[in-house]
Amino acid sequence: MRLTIFGVLVLTTLVLSAQEKYPKGVFQPPLEIPLVLAGTFGELRSNHFHSGMDIKTQQREGLPVFAIADGTVTRIKISHWGYGKALYVAHPNGYTSVYAHLRKFGPEIEEYIKKIQYAKQSYEVEAFPDYGELKVAKGSVIAYSGNTGGSAGPHLHFEIRSSVTEKPTNPLLYGYDVRDATNPTLLGLYGYPLSDDALINQSAKKIQLNYTRQADGSFLADKVTAIGTIGFGIDSFDRLDMAANKNGVYAVKQTVNGRVYSEFDFETFSFGETRYINTLIDYEHFGKFRQRIQKCFKEPYNHLGIYKTLYSDGKIDVEEGLSYTVEILISDIQGNETKLVIPVEGKREIPKITKDEKITENFIIASKPNNFDLGVAKVYFPANTFYEDFYINLKKGRDTVTIHDNSVAAHRNFTISFDPSQYPLSERRQLFIARLDEDLRPSYATTYKRDGSFTTRTRDLGTYTLARDSVAPTISPKNFKEKQWLSNYSYLSLEITDDLSGIDTYRATLNGKWILMEYEPKTNTITYDFDDNIVDDTQCELEVIVTDNVGNSSTFTSTFFRK
Repeated sequence: MRLTIFGVLVLTTLVLSAQEKYPKGVFQPPLEIPLVLAGTFGELRSNHFHSGMDIKTQQREGLPVFAIADGTVTRIKISHWGYGKALYVAHPNGYTSVYAHLRKFGPEIEEYIKKIQYAKQSYEVEAFPDYGELKVAKGSVIAYSGNTGGSAGPHLHFEIRSSVTEKPTNPLLYGYDVRDATNPTLLGLYGYPLSDDALINQSAKKIQLNYTRQADGSFLADKVTAIGTIGFGIDSFDRLDMAANKNGVYAVKQTVNGRVYSEFDFETFSFGETRYINTLIDYEHFGKFRQRIQKCFKEPYNHLGIYKTLYSDGKIDVEEGLSYTVEILISDIQGNETKLVIPVEGKREIPKITKDEKITENFIIASKPNNFDLGVAKVYFPANTFYEDFYINLKKGRDTVTIHDNSVAAHRNFTISFDPSQYPLSERRQLFIARLDEDLRPSYATTYKRDGSFTTRTRDLGTYTLARDSVAPTISPKNFKEKQWLSNYSYLSLEITDDLSGIDTYRATLNGKWILMEYEPKTNTITYDFDDNIVDDTQCELEVIVTDNVGNSSTFTSTFFRK
């Protein structure tokens, strides 16, 4: 009798409660090369924390990936973006390991998932094998490293999660040997006046603060004069040995006169809370300068569970005539530390820099839904789309709408609806909602067409318009020619591109039979592996149909020969 998922979770909970929290020496490395990291757990990424560690694969693909322990495959997912080809293995001790951006799977797993792909006639699939159906042994080859999905270069994305809560945990807690003898780097220190009466160095606005390196390697900030409730933020990164990457730091602790006011680390976090990263960082600063300042204080709308200690939410109430010593300790998981000391003197001064709140015609109350009619388009913000109330800047153009800018983070999707009635019926099929970048170049926003209205759901503020795509995709062979003998070829490769709205679907057949084409959007390439043995005819008729996001379609046909 098969073990139910519920039963597995119950047993797993008992196992987890009876063992060491992060067992050392139980899991072997997923690669047999030295572990050099391109990315660390908890690293600050766009709208999310990095949920694993990125292991460099020496700029190569195809390295064998090993099961870190005995287990069973519980999930296989293949997608064009995101994790690309990803494999999930559950282990008896209550953990699940995840391997992503893979080039291909081990033979048994590859055969299993290809059957599903051919049955569904789709490259993108997701499968959940029965528990125990695909068992793997510790040290067995389960996959080969690659560069699929949203990867920016060949590497292995590797995670260890709790099989019960599905929360990812920092893989370096399990004893993996990654060399790091370098203290974290401090790039910047910022002071935040938080209360209405607060000033820092006579400024009512955020201000960058100076500091100098001391003989012992620590940093000392210039004396700060302040009054009211204030907070601090830091810009920092960590660099590991044998790699130039600017990785995330593991922990930040802030003390005031010896008392811990705030402390957080990246031991674990929940996927459900990861988008609240935009409340940990100074998002307005990030939108303007692409720098992520981590706040050492907690905003009221910050629901992250990464904090170990909080006193007064990390905010410091500075009184006139009193002195404060603020220390910020930045550390990596190996215990290397960078200390910053900030002397603060409570002093009431005449402000030289005052707040300049930008008042517009429209005000967002974050806890309530908000509707706006912008002529050619309507915008609907559900309640709690934003973290806090603010004046929103909305502009109407002749055929565009501008919805504020990238200085504000949207936590939830909002809706933009365009009226296409100004366009002839003959053109509407080729229209789509596009987001315009700073150079007014359009990019496709998923467009729903119903009831005479075009709608998109997005979290990206900016300028939107209706754009028309009247040009069909292009298809061209990369490694073969018409009527060529391909007996010694191992694969077929074609390039597919679209000039505006982007590729939506593609379909290929050989002598009328559907074949699996693997699509790599980063290189605009689709590839068929002859090992699939779908057709054994000498003369092969290939047909490829590619459709873009507004329905324009192109067909490519070719004849080749093969023994």
